[in-house]
Amino acid sequence: MKQNYTVERGALDGIEAFLRVAERQSFRQAADDLGVSPSAVSQVVRALEARVGVALFTRTTRSVGLTEAGARFLEHAEPAFEAMLAASDAAKGLAERPSGLLRLAVPRSVVPLLLEPILASFCAAYPEITIEIAASEELVDLAKDGFDAGVRMGQFIADDMVTIRLSPPFRLIFVATPSYLDRMGRPASPDELRDHACIRIRRSSGALGDWRVVVDGRPIDMRVSGPMIANDFLTILSAAIAGVGLAQVPEPMALAHIDSGALEEVLPEHAPKIPGVFLFFSERRQVLPKLRAFINHVKANPVQVAGLRA
Repeated sequence: MKQNYTVERGALDGIEAFLRVAERQSFRQAADDLGVSPSAVSQVVRALEARVGVALFTRTTRSVGLTEAGARFLEHAEPAFEAMLAASDAAKGLAERPSGLLRLAVPRSVVPLLLEPILASFCAAYPEITIEIAASEELVDLAKDGFDAGVRMGQFIADDMVTIRLSPPFRLIFVATPSYLDRMGRPASPDELRDHACIRIRRSSGALGDWRVVVDGRPIDMRVSGPMIANDFLTILSAAIAGVGLAQVPEPMALAHIDSGALEEVLPEHAPKIPGVFLFFSERRQVLPKLRAFINHVKANPVQVAGLRA
């Protein structure tokens, strides 16, 4: 059975006044401490007693003391009030200095390209921040899933998000191993891609992604086929390096493998350019210092973050 934990409206009103009167044993001194009139303190305490349903103080013209009920109330209320103050200070601290848990939703393929180069320096610069990387290809709901921000390719980010560029635009290039291309031939035109073993991607929506190619200066989507489907670019890249077939991957991921000779690019003039990778977050949420610190750190390291040829 579902429990009802709703706190009655105003149930916490008067607690601070009660604690101050109990400490001072005087409505006037409590009022001086709180910067209000004695009658205001008396009124709020009487309202508290009315809600509790029992007198908390005995009052005479010369003194104020706790009733038995008041003593029991004080026993529980004082530590609870201190805990509330501590909770308030802890929350306020997150708004005043870079600290706390920074949760980022990041595609697996982006982690080595954009985050690994700056994670160590960021953690060293902000020791009070714990950064959590949730590596997934899923398009998450930041607020619902409890993330401070996400990282995605620009074309997959909703229009109502605030974006911070992490990389310049880059190409989606076609690559395969030299041995595969020696065996199957090097395509001379986009149409010849249909005759190759193409490693395809399945989107987070469940749909199979077409390959995008540039023909006569215009990007078009092309249906290809092949022996393998994966849901992330890292797996697709690994399959290409293993000789499974042709792959279309973000250029920054493949550069080192092209330089080493493990992969070879084909049809470079037909590779489309995409907007790049962005950090994104909701404009409806306050940017806490922990996220602002990460944004500033990324902006201060553009060459490391870009992951592209200079």
